[in-house]
Amino acid sequence: MPSVHDFSARLLDGREIGLDEYRGRVLLIVNTASKCGFTPQYAGLEALHERYRDRGFAVLGFPCNQFGRQEPGEAGEIAQFCETRYHITFPIFAKVEVNGPDAHPLFVFLRHARRGVFGTEAIKWNFTKFLVDRLGAPVRRYAPADKPEALAGAIEKLL
Repeated sequence: MPSVHDFSARLLDGREIGLDEYRGRVLLIVNTASKCGFTPQYAGLEALHERYRDRGFAVLGFPCNQFGRQEPGEAGEIAQFCETRYHITFPIFAKVEVNGPDAHPLFVFLRHARRGVFGTEAIKWNFTKFLVDRLGAPVRRYAPADKPEALAGAIEKLL
């Protein structure tokens, strides 16, 4: 059975890493954007990452410019924004597409494994969140409006 550990992705600094590096960890995979109404969720995502990382949890951020062109920056600009504005310590990956023919294979997998409202696969907006268990299986999809702090109980159960 496939898992998120079967995929790789490029970090903002250009290094390609296998997500098997996160084997044994609970993950929250999020498509992000710097100029979105949900961008302040970066603070909540960082708080979750800080709170649970020593217990085997990580947030993985994937910038995406597909929704309202709300992530127009290049890698350096995205990194600077995340570091200076929100003091992000969790991994931020290179910009990806999450829908359509050029969607990153990880998001094709996540969308299929955990469908949205009415069974739709498409991601509707920035800050859609996928909670993944230690075995790499997607457990739940959360909507952009779901605040990161509201996910703490579900994360605790998987830890």
